[in-house]
Amino acid sequence: MKNIISLFLSLFLIAACASSGPPKNSADVCKIFKEKRSWYKAAKRTEDRWNIPVSVTMAIIKQESSFIAAAKPPRTKLLGFIPWKRQSSAKGYAQAIDGTWEMYVNERGKWFKSRNDFDDAVDFIGWYNAKSMKQLKIEKTNARALYLAYHEGRGGYKKGSYRNKPWLLGVADKVQRQSNLYNSQYQKCKKKLGRRFFILF
Repeated sequence: MKNIISLFLSLFLIAACASSGPPKNSADVCKIFKEKRSWYKAAKRTEDRWNIPVSVTMAIIKQESSFIAAAKPPRTKLLGFIPWKRQSSAKGYAQAIDGTWEMYVNERGKWFKSRNDFDDAVDFIGWYNAKSMKQLKIEKTNARALYLAYHEGRGGYKKGSYRNKPWLLGVADKVQRQSNLYNSQYQKCKKKLGRRFFILF
């Protein structure tokens, strides 16, 4: 009996690690969703709830965390070599900082949300981008502008704080290209993904 329990526990842990780990091929959104069916459902719920395209949400997560659940910014160095404080409080799939995450949790009214949970992370991105669309009049397919507002904050975006950051503008362009690519891929597989039972390949 103990051996059977141990076997089930091992299988559960293996499944948990597989579901939370980064996808094997993050360059193709169809392959991501084939590997992680729950991620597709979460991204689609975000699209339906917040009117944010799946491709935009996934492109932002790829840029922010490379789909790593426990991602955190690198530590600064004290005296040039001693690991010190992290650059910000950002963490999780969406790299949400403490203050903005707290606002999200308070507004959404769910205290058990986690930045390391993919469902919660994509909902957070949808929530934030929906506000940016409304307040800043950004089109939902404009991943570049949405990312700049996401990175700089809506106040910073209004002030144009990104204009003197060529490296950030380059990253925002990269997010737009990634979103365009994901959208092109997604259009080819979303019908199959929407079926209750599906085979992508």
